[in-house]
Amino acid sequence: MSDSPLSQYPGGERIKTLKDLEFSGKRVFLRVDFNVPLKDGKITDDTRIRAALPTIEYLCEKGAKVICASHLGRPKGKRSSIDSLEVAAVHLSELTSRDIIFSEDCTGNGVVRQSKELKAGQILVLENLRFYEGEEKNTQEFAHELAKLCDIYVNDAFGTCHRAHASTDALPKIISEKAAGLLLEKEIAAIGELMHSPARPLISIIGGAKVSDKAKVIEALMIKSSKILIGGAMAYTFLRAKKVQTGISRVETDLVALAGKIMDRSAAAKCEIVLPMDHVTGASFDNPGTPETTENAHILGDRMGLDIGPRTIELFKKHIDTAASIFWNGPMGVFEKPPFDVGTNAVAQAIADCQAKIKICGGGDSVAAIQKSGLASAFTHISTGGGASLEMIEGAPIPGIESLKGK
Repeated sequence: MSDSPLSQYPGGERIKTLKDLEFSGKRVFLRVDFNVPLKDGKITDDTRIRAALPTIEYLCEKGAKVICASHLGRPKGKRSSIDSLEVAAVHLSELTSRDIIFSEDCTGNGVVRQSKELKAGQILVLENLRFYEGEEKNTQEFAHELAKLCDIYVNDAFGTCHRAHASTDALPKIISEKAAGLLLEKEIAAIGELMHSPARPLISIIGGAKVSDKAKVIEALMIKSSKILIGGAMAYTFLRAKKVQTGISRVETDLVALAGKIMDRSAAAKCEIVLPMDHVTGASFDNPGTPETTENAHILGDRMGLDIGPRTIELFKKHIDTAASIFWNGPMGVFEKPPFDVGTNAVAQAIADCQAKIKICGGGDSVAAIQKSGLASAFTHISTGGGASLEMIEGAPIPGIESLKGK
């Protein structure tokens, strides 16, 4: 295990990979991330289901009896037809030639019997884990009920690894035979390379709404990055710290001082923080009206910044072109509302066009923007877990990975 890509994670050499275990005839509890977006009961983006296919196919080919478990939405411990995973089970049957069985439960004699009756290469998809309060409460009772379904535990749900829930934390701690799935291994390897041995210079691009969500990430990245480009609503808090007028833009006033300290620490680390030099503004978030572009970094009067401006786009492009490695997390503006998606799309295109060896998108809304623009193939890695990827960059212990460690 020492030469495994999992060694990029602290203590990861103690985590087994699929190649370390024998699966023939064994029931395998496979934690996947089938938390897909739905509209009118139909899946609008099946990226997460497709991402799990390599591990599912590997286990089936090795003669495993696969029990897929996931959450969907936020039912908060109560059954809801809207959040049923049956839609994911049906879609999985369309993506693979394997025999798919759906269970309306996660616990109880019925589902235990289903798990024991599975044949090698068959797949049992459990109902939504979050229909049970014990999942999010990470109870031992719920974990022991789930343990009745399996002989081996495999986690391939990177997007949920930062949550200490029963299926990612308590359960693997009581299963002796456990391993990381192929997707989890890929995620750890990609983000680990970014943090430990990136091709330099590393250019980081951070967007999104809140400094509070990204402060620790920025501080971790400034040690490795030559430049950090900041866009999205969080940029206005940094601009306010520089005494720049921000109009009625969203500013975390209680974090302005922190933004100033981050910029000071970044300068000391010889990492340049690059902020927008112009903006595309609207009247408000909900009713932006006709967009207007500012002449400079200042936003005057009762206007709200909703995207980076054309001069900032050109500035960001120039920096991106110098990169050997790129990490991007967070949109540059309100990309869900054209024409305020121009900045985000331009950054995606600039990353696609540049010659960087490593191009990683760290999950979240950035992924939606990339998928929408059709540029996914230009990235070396697109993370399936925004929160998990950011916490890994911060250096925080990830519960769903920690629980896989052997002694």
